[in-house]
Formats: sequence, C-alpha cells, structure tokens
Amino acid sequence: MRRIGAAAAALVLAGTVLGAGATTAGAAPTAASRATTCPTGWGSGTKGGVAAGAVPLEDIRTGRHDCFDRMVFDVPGGGGHIGYYIRYVDRLHQDGSGRYIPVAGGAVLEIRVAAPSYEPESGAPAYPGRVARPLPGVDIGGYRTFRDTRFAGSFEGETQIGLGVRARLPFRVIQLPDRLVLDVAHSWTSRR
Repeated sequence: MRRIGAAAAALVLAGTVLGAGATTAGAAPTAASRATTCPTGWGSGTKGGVAAGAVPLEDIRTGRHDCFDRMVFDVPGGGGHIGYYIRYVDRLHQDGSGRYIPVAGGAVLEIRVAAPSYEPESGAPAYPGRVARPLPGVDIGGYRTFRDTRFAGSFEGETQIGLGVRARLPFRVIQLPDRLVLDVAHSWTSRR
C-alpha cells in the first residue's frame, strides 16, 4: 500500500511540476502579444520632391512615440501639398554657401521643406532659427532616436534642417493640411 501511495504522490508531484511549466510557457506568448507592433517597410532612401514655397514656415516641434520619434513642420496656409526633400547625408552643407554644419548622431538626415523661414513679401523672420544652432524651442532630451537638430537656413524658398539620429533608420513623411510630418523609426524590426 505504501508503494502505491508513494507512486501516486510522485505522479501528482510530477504533474504539478509539468503543469507549472506549461502555464509558464503558455504565459510567454500572451506577454509577447502585448508588445507594440511597429510599422515597417518605410525604408531609408530619399523621399520627396521639392517645389519652392511661398508660404512661410511657422514652427518646428517634436514628439516621442512607442515606435518612432516625430518632427512636425507647421506651415499654416500650406494646404496639403507642402514640398519636401529628405535624405541621409554624410555631412550637412548649407544650401547656397556650402558651409559645413556639424550635426551630432550616428547618421544625419538633411530635411528641406518648401517653406521659407521668412515672410516672402517683407523678408521679416517667420521662424526664429539661427544658422548652425539647435532648433529653437525643440528639446530632444530623452528621445530614443533623435540626437541633434540644426537649423541650416532658408535659400530660394526652402528651409533646410539637419536632424542627427542614432543610426541610419527607416523614416516616413506624412502630408497633412498645414503641416509636414517626419517619423524616424526606433529600429528596423517590427516590435517595440
């Protein structure tokens, strides 16, 4: 009798251990399914097409998201067709002068927005950027992807910005009424 009782106890104990392992294994996919699925397929190649703008740039702001860091260019009155040209470059050079502007980070995005930083009729500043300085009012401290911002000036109706990022990562551009949105992914994978 004792042998049967001992055998039964051993089976119950073994079943408890196996059951606990199954529960742990079953819990893993549930935790993984809660991870944010991030968009992929944006690529890191040049995007856009620039047409000179007559409506001035009013503001540049940034935001942090689960899958990407975002930069927004506000161009009130720009409609939904704000020209742009965005690409990775080895070094940022100011349009017109060719002046080198250092930008910190593992990679540099050159951003050209078809909106001058000045009022076309009067030449008065519309956006308070200063050449080779960080973007005014933009604090990217604590961002996962953004590392540095530099204003490169306006030339022939375009405003040029340097954006330092952690590495050469995929990005996308979204046209919205009165603004242009640039998202740079935190990674090439589809999970946060």
